[in-house]
Amino acid sequence: MQSLPDVETSTAGSVRLLAFAAVRDVIGAPEAELDVASCTVEELWPVLLRRYPALEPYRASIRIAVNGTYAFASDRVAPGDEVALLPPVAGG
Repeated sequence: MQSLPDVETSTAGSVRLLAFAAVRDVIGAPEAELDVASCTVEELWPVLLRRYPALEPYRASIRIAVNGTYAFASDRVAPGDEVALLPPVAGG
């Protein structure tokens, strides 16, 4: 198994996390700052889970948007970006 780089460093910038619905409850706020170096969405997950371990059960269902656009695992996240954590929503 390939080891992911440590994207959480003291020289990293920060991204603005936006949390919605159940994710907001897990994080404890609608917004937070997270220090990261440039990474992919997939590489961001270990950083998120170190800071918010209670997100683990939601990982499979959370969609991530970067700067207002749904992101794929290989999409880049850089300091200064806005990262939204979006749980599934039910329609009626």
